Amino acid sequence: MTTPLEPFDARVGVQFIDPDGAWHDNDVNAPYRELVDALSLDELQQLYRDMAVQRRLDAEATALQRTGQLALWVPSAGQEGVQVGAGRATRPQDWVVPSYREHVVGTIRGVDFVRILNMLRGNSHGGWDWQTTHFHLYTLVIGTQSLHGTGYAQGVALDGLVGTGDVTRDTAVLTFFGDGATSEGDVSESFVFAESLQVPEVFLCQNNQWAISVPVSVQAKTSLATRAAGFGLRSTLIDGNDVLAGYAVTRAQLDEARAGHGPGFIEAVTFRAGPHTTSDDPTKYRTREIEQAWALRDPITRYATWLRTARDVSDAFFAKVDEAAADEAARVRQAVRELPEPEPASMFAHVYSEPHPLVEAEAAWLADYEAGFADPQEGAR
Repeated sequence: MTTPLEPFDARVGVQFIDPDGAWHDNDVNAPYRELVDALSLDELQQLYRDMAVQRRLDAEATALQRTGQLALWVPSAGQEGVQVGAGRATRPQDWVVPSYREHVVGTIRGVDFVRILNMLRGNSHGGWDWQTTHFHLYTLVIGTQSLHGTGYAQGVALDGLVGTGDVTRDTAVLTFFGDGATSEGDVSESFVFAESLQVPEVFLCQNNQWAISVPVSVQAKTSLATRAAGFGLRSTLIDGNDVLAGYAVTRAQLDEARAGHGPGFIEAVTFRAGPHTTSDDPTKYRTREIEQAWALRDPITRYATWLRTARDVSDAFFAKVDEAAADEAARVRQAVRELPEPEPASMFAHVYSEPHPLVEAEAAWLADYEAGFADPQEGAR
């Protein structure tokens, strides 16, 4: 198990690139080396591009919330390594069930970032077509997405989309949650059902060290991967700030699940660099020393160092990525400011799949209430 200041131990978990940007091999990461070696230079550069653009968008979204353009923002800075690696490890037919912080995974799956911000502005219940992107809507209730992912994975198995040997058809479900969610009963129940039914699901726990203000050392006295193994899950510990470890282990775990070998679990040791949300103040429960120590393990910085030294990637590439990130941030900023206000009656849409008398009564009440105002063209309301 790790505490907020302990370094990641590459002798027990998968790590290809250390915080200094140095590459190393050992018996722990050897089973995944082939998957990393298969990545082309373009694919390796795409991993960096994904992380750098998301870091810039995270800063933009924070600024939008601070200036009143968003009701809330959920930062992901510091966790881009595992999120990008895992997102790029999925296949088109796979399904992703996120919590509420996996923004870059959503964009990798085809969700416009503005759609995510539209939801956090308070304009919509969800905001994107999850059936097209295979990226489920966010779940703000801690741990519940584990039940959703397991149930969906069971449906995938019942549909016969597992173990056929067809790489374009066999499907797995990737379910995200944080270390705090592992203390919820929903997650334990999901482990039980996933293992008992041998569903094609991979649980990915982003151990970002803090369940809002509670450190992981209080939540668990052993590695979370060890806890999951106790349920019978195929469990792997990785350095969540190493994008290549995130990619290779998630790809391997998803391949196993698609082949019909049951569920897996990944504990990605990472760090939430910012607040839990923009309504949180992390200075109340963690020190500047902890933040500075983890800043030295940043996933983007270490990967950029490795690309420069091991793959001879030029400064021109990084400059181009910075320019693209700034352009995307400008597009998002303008788009959010131009988002139309929703009709009040839209809050009643899609609450239930079928008409519901309570929802209909509330909608009727709102319509009557609004009808009681004077016509704004005839005077003040």
